[in-house]
Amino acid sequence: MKAINAILMGGVEVLPLVEGGKGVAISTGATCGGWASGGGVGTFSAVNADAYDAQGRVIRQIYHGKTRRERHDELVAYGISGGIAQAREAHERAGGRGRIHANILWEMGGAERVIRGVLEGAKGLINGITCGAGMPYKLSEIAREFRVHYYPIVSSARAFGALWKRSYSKTREWLGGVVYEDPWLAGGHNGLSNSEDPLKPEAPYDRVLKLRQQMREFGLGDVPIIMAGGVWWLEEWEDWIGNPDLGPIAFQFGTRPLVTQESPISDAWKQKLLTLQEGDVLLQRFSPTGFYSSAVRNDFLRDLEARSERQVAFTQEALGDHVCEYGVGPRKRKVWVSATDLQRIQGFEAAGFTEALRTPDNTLVFVTAENAREITKDQVDCMGCLSSCRFSNWAQTEPDFDNGKKADPRSFCIQKTLQDISHDGSLDNNLMFAGHNAFRFGRDPFYSNGFIPTAKQLVERILTGR
Repeated sequence: MKAINAILMGGVEVLPLVEGGKGVAISTGATCGGWASGGGVGTFSAVNADAYDAQGRVIRQIYHGKTRRERHDELVAYGISGGIAQAREAHERAGGRGRIHANILWEMGGAERVIRGVLEGAKGLINGITCGAGMPYKLSEIAREFRVHYYPIVSSARAFGALWKRSYSKTREWLGGVVYEDPWLAGGHNGLSNSEDPLKPEAPYDRVLKLRQQMREFGLGDVPIIMAGGVWWLEEWEDWIGNPDLGPIAFQFGTRPLVTQESPISDAWKQKLLTLQEGDVLLQRFSPTGFYSSAVRNDFLRDLEARSERQVAFTQEALGDHVCEYGVGPRKRKVWVSATDLQRIQGFEAAGFTEALRTPDNTLVFVTAENAREITKDQVDCMGCLSSCRFSNWAQTEPDFDNGKKADPRSFCIQKTLQDISHDGSLDNNLMFAGHNAFRFGRDPFYSNGFIPTAKQLVERILTGR
């Protein structure tokens, strides 16, 4: 394997190894500080991060507000206190080595308020902000204000070009690097555009080369590109290392730090990752953000798949082949469906899926009475964890705090499920994000006999290769 040399990132020399941020209490100050102590760039998540009480116990995020707006303000306060707590722990554990980055999602609820609050409360402890999930035009302004470097996450040269021309060109001195997150390989939310086929992955090299060519047009030839998604062994990327066409390259590891001693996920979750098979991670579009995302195909995702399959179109009046009346809800409000779909509905109901829920696309999905109650409760309990949520129809824009669409029962409350799984909830009945290379845990001799490394040991292993 080629020698891995330090590169200049954010004004200092660091190993070109970056921990990928994983939201809702997964990338913590412990994992971040451990990774940075090995000389790389550690990342903690400022997305609904955990805070701790005087005894060091996690403060669970419980909401008391009567309205969504009130609960949203509680969520922002939790996010700020949690982010500050994680920054402090990361700084302490790093021992002055490496770099500490905070990761946020621009489409999370109150993103700007949260990151400003964290940077203000943890001055001097955070070296950079990594940000994706949307088009974070204001990211560079915030970075300049707090004198930290910023690292936008993009999935194409086109996306970076739009960010640069509209905003980032005014603050080039604070651009520490650009994260290219491969939309077919990375875990969590993926940046697939409408012009890209989720079933036809494109080679990352060509896409990163286009990004570098565009960056050179902007005078950014020496700004590192951080390759994220699908990275496991660095020798598999040897043609990238020291490649003059690509310029300075770093590599981001999102899934691998899950299986470390510092990782806060349960032992059962770690063991599950060690036994995944190729194809167990599904690229799907159930997320309330509207983005594609990659997660383990467990009972939670299978239920969402089946829910969408139990779906029929309807009209408000007899039209075309929609000539059969059907009564929806307790009041049996009339809609019209086709004769074929009426037969399907009868089959759904016979199987116990008796409740018809309307979607924004003039369709009905059929669920059990128990599921219908849970969906309705989750929608009512919304605390605005996203800037706009298709599941609950929340939007953080005044005056209505409403995205103008019907709530979509084909999606789910992402805050509820991610909080649950990150605090030892069910692995089968919650969303379990993972990258598409997660099956490699079971094939990697490094993890033989259930070995769980520290984050620093993982960095050392990556540097030495197979």
